[in-house]
Amino acid sequence: MAVQEPRPRDIGVTAAVPEHGESVLGKSFRALSVGIVSVVLLIAFEATAVGTAMPVAARELGGVSLYAFAFSGYFTTSLFGMVLAGQWSDRRGPLGPLGSGIAAFGAGLVVAGTAGGMWVFILGRAVQGLGGGLVIVALYVVVGRAYPERLRPAIMAAFAACWVLPSVVGPLAAGAVTEHLGWRWVFLGIPVLVVLPLALALPQIRVRAGGPVDTTADSQPRTDGRRRIRLALGISCGAGLLQYAAQDLRPLSVLPGALGLALLVPAVLGLLPRGTWRAARGLPSVVLLRGVAAGAFISAESFVPLMLVTQRGLSPTLAGFSLAASGATWALGSWVQSRPRVEPYRERLMTFGMVLVALSIAAAPAVLLHSVPVWTLAVAWGFGCFGMGLVIASTSVLLLQLSAPEEAGTNSAALQISDGLANVLLLAAGGAAFAALGGGAVAHAGTLAEGESSSHPAAFAVVFLPMAVVALFGAWVTTRVRERRQ
Repeated sequence: MAVQEPRPRDIGVTAAVPEHGESVLGKSFRALSVGIVSVVLLIAFEATAVGTAMPVAARELGGVSLYAFAFSGYFTTSLFGMVLAGQWSDRRGPLGPLGSGIAAFGAGLVVAGTAGGMWVFILGRAVQGLGGGLVIVALYVVVGRAYPERLRPAIMAAFAACWVLPSVVGPLAAGAVTEHLGWRWVFLGIPVLVVLPLALALPQIRVRAGGPVDTTADSQPRTDGRRRIRLALGISCGAGLLQYAAQDLRPLSVLPGALGLALLVPAVLGLLPRGTWRAARGLPSVVLLRGVAAGAFISAESFVPLMLVTQRGLSPTLAGFSLAASGATWALGSWVQSRPRVEPYRERLMTFGMVLVALSIAAAPAVLLHSVPVWTLAVAWGFGCFGMGLVIASTSVLLLQLSAPEEAGTNSAALQISDGLANVLLLAAGGAAFAALGGGAVAHAGTLAEGESSSHPAAFAVVFLPMAVVALFGAWVTTRVRERRQ
């Protein structure tokens, strides 16, 4: 059943009604579109730049064995931020969580950039993750409230297009800064860019999407909202304990692992739509698919720069550049799904996309063989990112189609929780396998000759191949994102 598009009186503001047929860059939407796309562009630059600098940062801080923590720490705290943003947005509008999220995002970058040890660095990434969780859900609520349904695929495609330029320029710039100025400036140089998109986006959000969904929102009981916040704390703490247990690999680690599961399982069951874990048709499968796709792909991608630097002797610049084309193909996949003509075939496109993702992840460890050219990984990853563009944007579109305006925040939070939780759990599993097979023995920068490594290649292979299997499972989940036709 189609979801009614929010009207100005539904969101507690007065806004001009857009003309029929107007695009996302039409008179009614231009300022808002440019503002929120600028926010996504900033996040994209950060993600591509930080990923390139991470191997050097981990080695200089003596924390290669904790490498996965630097990524999962971000995702762990973002889980809490997502739920908080969903509740905050539904009751007060997305303006507050968006502004607070950008502030926390910048503060986390400063903490990470000034860290003197790996655990402080991970703390900075955690603060950054809290901000990222607030921002991403708030942006989804903005899209759901401010744009009519016919324009949502286009704005989601625009979000994906924001990754094209950063995917090319970000790794090169970050690599050059890392090599000539030091990795810290990759983190410290980004917060100054926060001011412009914040100033551009927030006034337009206040006009077009501010306030609660309806005038009765504040009078509704807050018990469920408080319960969800408690569950969000449980899911974040549980995920963090599981990640710690997976990295420690000692018998005593069973205790924090068991406690983590005890916190995580009931929290997940309470925060995600009923039927998510059995892939029930409709919204539960959309939420599950988002986690499966993002978790498998991002967990694998997190180890690509480290593999290229330590196993093939590439510089941080070249390691990042090897993935430069992926942003363009991701945006292309997102653009393809936004075409009105493909709407009847969305499910098939998503299945095709997940197959591409599985094949690209499975092909990545081939570069561990020195007879295989490094550029083959770039090609394979480009195809995988095209598949991700088809799938990720489609899950966002389907979620908004299946959500009433007053549920947009909660359901968007559930989608992002699935995304972030899958990243934490799969990174924990991959990080544990990586550490168990000698991944932490990677030498410090400058101690190895080109192509030489003290880390066994199997430590990387054991990360990629299971993720490919997870992606194949996602291909099956795509067949259940639609309700059965009567």
